[in-house]
Amino acid sequence: MKVGKAGEFGLIARITARLPLGPAALLGPGDDAALVAVPDNRVVASTDVLVEGRHFRRDWSTGEDVGHRAAAANLADIAAMGAVPTALLVALCAPPDLDVRWAEELAEGLAEEAGLVGASVVGGDISSSPTLTIAVTALGDLDGRAPVRRSGARPGDVVAVAGRLGYAAAGYTILCRGFRSPKILVESYRRPQVPYHAGPEAAALGATSMIDVSDGLLADLAHIAEASGVAVDLRKDAFPVPVQMRDAAAALGVDPYTWLLAGGDDHALAATFPPEARIGADWLVVGEVQEGVPGVTVDGRPYGDGATGWDHFRS
Repeated sequence: MKVGKAGEFGLIARITARLPLGPAALLGPGDDAALVAVPDNRVVASTDVLVEGRHFRRDWSTGEDVGHRAAAANLADIAAMGAVPTALLVALCAPPDLDVRWAEELAEGLAEEAGLVGASVVGGDISSSPTLTIAVTALGDLDGRAPVRRSGARPGDVVAVAGRLGYAAAGYTILCRGFRSPKILVESYRRPQVPYHAGPEAAALGATSMIDVSDGLLADLAHIAEASGVAVDLRKDAFPVPVQMRDAAAALGVDPYTWLLAGGDDHALAATFPPEARIGADWLVVGEVQEGVPGVTVDGRPYGDGATGWDHFRS
């Protein structure tokens, strides 16, 4: 069945039937608005949009895959503030000839990813559109902590990352070349493995700044450098290259560090910590914060001669 035949309210009923409610959702879909508990008395909020042909392709990813990606992009932003995600609001704009089952799979993927952190989809909207578009707003709770912003990095801090880097970018390149393996790289593009727990953990450990690596490590650390008025220098040899990535790069004629340093969509977390902070095994130290003109270097020099990450209006 196509969504045009199911109709707006028929489609809503099919989608909401696949959205269980988590503990923070006091009132879910069905009324004019949802009701979400706010124990901290502050709400962390973020939003992202996924557009077919720009952020995903249906011949590369199932509806469930796209649901995971759409949720992850937003939940990671909440974690990067040091908060715990609580709820998602989702707007779906779909062409009338979209298969209903694809929309149901999207809902299942959204619910599964949100469930990883105890969050839930509490509402949203549906509209007809010639371009398949998913817009997600995420809410989160700081549990009494101060938010970890981009502007707190100080000279002498160490730079550390948690989660995968380069996997999704490698998977994207592989798919663009018409291949479907190595599976771990392709699946990382379809469904990122986000270290959600590392965000609140970093806040508790005294992180001075933090960001979700969505556009590429160099590009996103540049936001921290600019906001904090500092320079960031990374050590290239601090980044291990997984064997699957090394082999794929050799086969495709790509420098794997381009994926690691400038590739996005893994939604790793990058943070700065005071040098005396006892950061755990989840975090890999990869550089340091220095005095100087705001920017990011690798081994003391600008990296490469091309783009350092994703830009919607250039890429």
